Amino acid sequence: MVPFAGWNMPVQYPEGILAEHTHTRTAAALFDICHMGEFYIRGANARQALDYTLARPVCDQPVGSCRYNFLLNNHGGTIDDVILYCLDDNEFFLVVNASRISADEAQLKKTLPTDICLENVSATTAKIDLQGPQAAAVLRQLPGWQNATLPKYFHWSRGQLCGQEIFYSRTGYTGEIGFEIYCPVTLAAEIWQLLLAQPAVRPAGLGARDTLRLEMGMALYGHELDEQTTPLQAGMGAMLKLAEFPNRDFFGKGALLANTTNKFLKGITLLGRRAARSGNSVLTETGELLGTVTSGGFAPSLGQAVALAYLHQDLPPGTPVLLDAGGKTPLQGVLSALPFYQHGTARNKI
Repeated sequence: MVPFAGWNMPVQYPEGILAEHTHTRTAAALFDICHMGEFYIRGANARQALDYTLARPVCDQPVGSCRYNFLLNNHGGTIDDVILYCLDDNEFFLVVNASRISADEAQLKKTLPTDICLENVSATTAKIDLQGPQAAAVLRQLPGWQNATLPKYFHWSRGQLCGQEIFYSRTGYTGEIGFEIYCPVTLAAEIWQLLLAQPAVRPAGLGARDTLRLEMGMALYGHELDEQTTPLQAGMGAMLKLAEFPNRDFFGKGALLANTTNKFLKGITLLGRRAARSGNSVLTETGELLGTVTSGGFAPSLGQAVALAYLHQDLPPGTPVLLDAGGKTPLQGVLSALPFYQHGTARNKI
């Protein structure tokens, strides 16, 4: 257990990170994500208000869907990366990072009109993630779920667990088929025990969650995203649909478009198991500085180390690089397309 955003969080369970990682890729793992923050946004003009508040369009988000999005600051930097659930045209559910709950709430109060109701339900809402290729089969083995129509990728639905209604979505942070379950905190332990009693399910902690997301090239707030980094620099510009909605205004748009800093998020596959760490320098083969590693580690599914890094040049996959290892022999690597792991099941039909 380690301190994390004001919580005590499990890094690993007795089987260890590698076993938890492998079990998530092959069966189903259960993650305690109760530290995340949640808000309800309600009102007659909630969709219009959120379309200005968030960088990615909300105006065209269908009811029943979830959408990855961004809260920006005055400089176009990322206050937080979030997931917005469209419950109906007048009601939305926003899921945010634990370390950013206060900053997010302040920004939402700043940008949302006074006639929009903002309700912070972080303290009363639990979040449990069931992730892995067998996750759908696990749910369908539960009482009352045998004939359930489970939601499509990045959609949500409602169901019953332990005699109470729960809200869940087909989303996740592992690259595998997965479901994120939201329930009252008073119900969380009972649901946890119910799911953990299923033969295919084992618990997994923060360690495996990080190796799984790194293999998929997914951003982690505080590493690949922060208040000095824009979604464009993080390679997520297509999500903002700037060409499709040229007249759409949103908070931070002017600064976002005016930022011409050369900063490109790239994947690096290392030629071995020794990993680079956040802050390590990325160099050309002749020793010139190219950028800095944001995340690095051993990728169990690949049998070698990988890293994410910001470079000041937009170099193509296949470009050889060196990573400064703090006085040790530099690590050899090559720029790679993302995701590193190509066999995730997240988008599979179920």
